[in-house]
Amino acid sequence: MTQPNISRKDMLQRVKTMKDESKPKVLIYRSRMLNISETFIADQIRQLVKWKGLLTGVERVKDGLELCDIEIRLLPQSINPFLGKILRHINPMFEHHSKRAVDILQRENARLMHVHFGVEAVNVWPLAKVLNLPLLVTLHGYDINTYREWWEAGRGGRLMKSYPMQLLELAQEKSVHFLAVSNAIKQRAIEYGIPEKKISISYIGVDTQKFKPGPIPISERRQILYVGRLIEKKGYQYLLNAFSGIQDKFPETELVIVGSGPLEAAAKQLARERGIRVRFLGALSSAKVREQLDITRIFCLPSVTAENGDAEGLPIVILEAQASGIPVVTSARGGAEEGMIHEKTGFKHKMGDIGEMQCYLTKLLQDNDLADSFGKEARLFTEVKMDIKDHTKTLEILYSRYSTD
Repeated sequence: MTQPNISRKDMLQRVKTMKDESKPKVLIYRSRMLNISETFIADQIRQLVKWKGLLTGVERVKDGLELCDIEIRLLPQSINPFLGKILRHINPMFEHHSKRAVDILQRENARLMHVHFGVEAVNVWPLAKVLNLPLLVTLHGYDINTYREWWEAGRGGRLMKSYPMQLLELAQEKSVHFLAVSNAIKQRAIEYGIPEKKISISYIGVDTQKFKPGPIPISERRQILYVGRLIEKKGYQYLLNAFSGIQDKFPETELVIVGSGPLEAAAKQLARERGIRVRFLGALSSAKVREQLDITRIFCLPSVTAENGDAEGLPIVILEAQASGIPVVTSARGGAEEGMIHEKTGFKHKMGDIGEMQCYLTKLLQDNDLADSFGKEARLFTEVKMDIKDHTKTLEILYSRYSTD
């Protein structure tokens, strides 16, 4: 009996599948898969070479990221779906995993679980224990910067009042290790009470092949771009007020705000009241953000520490802008110290300092040579120091170090 013809494409796919199946598996856990702003999780999975990553959670996000090229394990819950919705309304982080979820994941024979955000880790730890899997926890920002008192007062929901205590208890487990996305996050975790020996710095990095300089010279661009959720810690209002004070000096320059959030209406009202020349584009896909970067002269992220202590870890969007050959102006904690080079790839300014921000924006708008030089250095910085391929190799070393045999 003759064998059917197999195309070269199908043959290569079969070989790839066989290679993937021979790799050790890691369960990448995020209960809701995945918000449009969480491209860093998907990109990190895509960059794995020696390990096979299975994105694992209990719910697909409506209008979330496109994940057709990533293997997903959607887990059932043991509680009534209606009751689950009520409990998640009280506390968005609530999850309760069923015996079926355990059975599904046991069949994968994974060697490690990697969970993003500390708030998720305290909820998924019982599942990891049942599966007898070591747990790596990536701390990003709000999960470690937010004041303990805020959680303990019930401001994050009744069921999260004990989150700080649970996180510190988790840190005592032998099979749990933490990854900090920046040195700033590591130092904050130590202050929080997590032993230093339990924390490794693990930058995520940026895909420098996906984000690269566009065809339009910086000297011909007139756009200042902000990308981020419209929430307190992002400091969008400081940028609006800063641009308001210089927009008459640069009549061809426009401010563009990409992102949505609970303070979107307040941001638009401020713009109307001050007569600010700004366009609000709402939340955009990664591809649409790249289109905006191609016509941007300056990227600005004026982040601050929120009233509850929430602050940035190392915003990936700062790296995406620099990989695209764009100078940055930022006050983002972690990002301003580790994610750029002051007076070489951009300018860092004090949090909430509108005058300093205006000064730096003016310099980059007035001086084409300076903007061009900063943009070239920004691209070089990301290629050498912040490429996601290099940092994912380091992550895989950590996977091997902390996984089961």
